[in-house]
Amino acid sequence: MSPYEVLGVLFGIVAVWLTTRENVWCWPTGLVSVLLYVVVFGRQKLYAGMGLQVIYAALALYGWYEWLHGGAGHGPLAVSRAPAAAALPLALAGLVVGLALGLVLRSRTDAALPLWDAGTASFSLVAQAMQTRKWWENWIVWILVDVVLVGMYLAQGLYPTAALYAVYLGLAVVGLARWRRSLLAAESAR
Repeated sequence: MSPYEVLGVLFGIVAVWLTTRENVWCWPTGLVSVLLYVVVFGRQKLYAGMGLQVIYAALALYGWYEWLHGGAGHGPLAVSRAPAAAALPLALAGLVVGLALGLVLRSRTDAALPLWDAGTASFSLVAQAMQTRKWWENWIVWILVDVVLVGMYLAQGLYPTAALYAVYLGLAVVGLARWRRSLLAAESAR
C-alpha cells in the first residue's frame, strides 16, 4: 500500500460523498483523487484505469463548470433524467470502446486484466459524463461498475482500493436515493 493509494482513497471518498449531496466541491476534491490514482494504476500496470484517471481529470474540470453554470440562465445545474435519445448511444459507446480498448490491451500490453480493465474504464466514462450533466441514472451505471471493480481490485491485491470501491458502491446507492428525491422534488415543482 502506497501513500498515493491511501491519499487517493481518502480524497475519493470525500469527493463521492460530496457528489451524493450535490455539492460542487466534489469536483476539485475528485480531481486530487484521480491525479493520485494515475500513479497508483501506472505502478500496477492497469493502463486503462490509469488513462481513465487522466480523462476523469478533464471531466472534473468540465463537471465543475457545468454544475455551476450549466443550468437555466447559466445558473446551477439541477438533477434531471437522462434524455431517452442519449441512453442507447451511451450504452453503445461504452460497449464499443470497452471491447476495442480491451482487445488492444490484451494484444499489445502486459495488462493484468485487459477486458475487465477496459470495460470498467469505458463504462466509468459513461457514468462520469452522465454525472457532469447531473443525470440521475449515472448512479445506476456507477453501481454496476463498482461491483465489478471491487472484484477486480481484490484479484490484484489492491485491498485499500477495493475497500474504496466498496465504499463508492455504498455511496452510489445513497446517491441514487438522494438524487431521486431531488429529481422528484424538481418534477413536482414544475
